[in-house]
Amino acid sequence: MYLTTEKKAEIFAKHGSSAQDTGSAEGQVALFTFRINHLTQHLKANHKDFNTERSLVKLVGKRKALLDYLKKKDINRYRAIIAELGIRK
Repeated sequence: MYLTTEKKAEIFAKHGSSAQDTGSAEGQVALFTFRINHLTQHLKANHKDFNTERSLVKLVGKRKALLDYLKKKDINRYRAIIAELGIRK
């Protein structure tokens, strides 16, 4: 499995306030970005996998909604997470 419990804890520890802080917007955006990158690589090899393509589009939408919330709530946190993850915006 590509996303183990240890990997999730590592992502939340790096981008959230702690490994148990799974509800922070930055942690969620980082997790979605990791999953989006994995699904993108999968689709490059399996271009006819339409279920994965749909899941990817839904994840991108969720991440965009979280980023919009973060932009409205605290622009400095938004800019920091965009720069850290290298997301084009």
